[in-house]
Amino acid sequence: MAELTIQEILEEKEAGLDLELLAGGGGLQNLVRVPRIQKPGLALTGYTTNLHPDRVQVLGSTELSFLEQLPADKAIEHLHTLCQLDLSCFIITKSQSAPKYLVEMADSCNVPLLRTSHLSSTFISLITRFLEERLLPTSTLHGVLLDVLGVGVLLQGKSGIGKSECALDLILRGYRLVADDVIKVRFKLPSVVFGEGMDLLHYHMEIRGLGIINIKHLFGVAAIRERKKIDLVLELVEWEEGKEYDRLGLEEVRYNLHGVELPLMRIPVRPGRNISTIVEVAARNQLLKEMGYHSAQEFQYLLEKRMAETARLHAHTIIGENLE
Repeated sequence: MAELTIQEILEEKEAGLDLELLAGGGGLQNLVRVPRIQKPGLALTGYTTNLHPDRVQVLGSTELSFLEQLPADKAIEHLHTLCQLDLSCFIITKSQSAPKYLVEMADSCNVPLLRTSHLSSTFISLITRFLEERLLPTSTLHGVLLDVLGVGVLLQGKSGIGKSECALDLILRGYRLVADDVIKVRFKLPSVVFGEGMDLLHYHMEIRGLGIINIKHLFGVAAIRERKKIDLVLELVEWEEGKEYDRLGLEEVRYNLHGVELPLMRIPVRPGRNISTIVEVAARNQLLKEMGYHSAQEFQYLLEKRMAETARLHAHTIIGENLE
């Protein structure tokens, strides 16, 4: 299960959360495991039945004004009850001041108390999007991920079969590299998987006999992408004499990745076959399929129609001859 520490959320800069630590630094290793947040309105009255301690607790103007209206001893009592539930953290919105007893309680119970300048609605939108992206399932795959005509093409196959060489040829044609060798795959709601490169390997590619090359430095920033939605999986396999391969394109094979079903095609490799051209055409064909046009199915329909017409004419001829 994916998880984030409060320290990681606090140090996040790209998501625009604009967080600062007010108290409770001893709890910065507390974990957040779900992308949903909670506003602990009823919990501040002492009713904690439906409180989820593993969620980020957001304190907006309503929650803070309610605390201020409570007698100090009651407010401290209710906050102490909350903090005993091992909360992940409190986050105050709109740069509001934290009551002194809240700061003291956060320090004594090691519950991080953070503050943001954003309005509650804006901050909830930002942190929910951030947590959904970071806490959804992730995995790593061996292969090459490319952006070919806007189609995210994942090349797979055993080591040494020519995935990187094929990718390099496609880059020379103007297409873009996302990741080579090790691909970090991240699931994203509602049913999409994205691929990106690992930190150390980003923009790099291994070409046997040439070594490690940096695609960004060789071809410029237009030849790379940070991440890409995976739309199509192509598996490069060694050509086997006598083995039957799909020749019409009617075979629908699927590749399951984090519960998302992706179209899978197996491309046999042998000397004389231009694999990069086949990959490019596969991407173009995938675009047509997404627009509702399936070449193989249309061909099958026309073939069946022609066969039916031929059979009808043949039957008519036989019937006519018998009548004579």
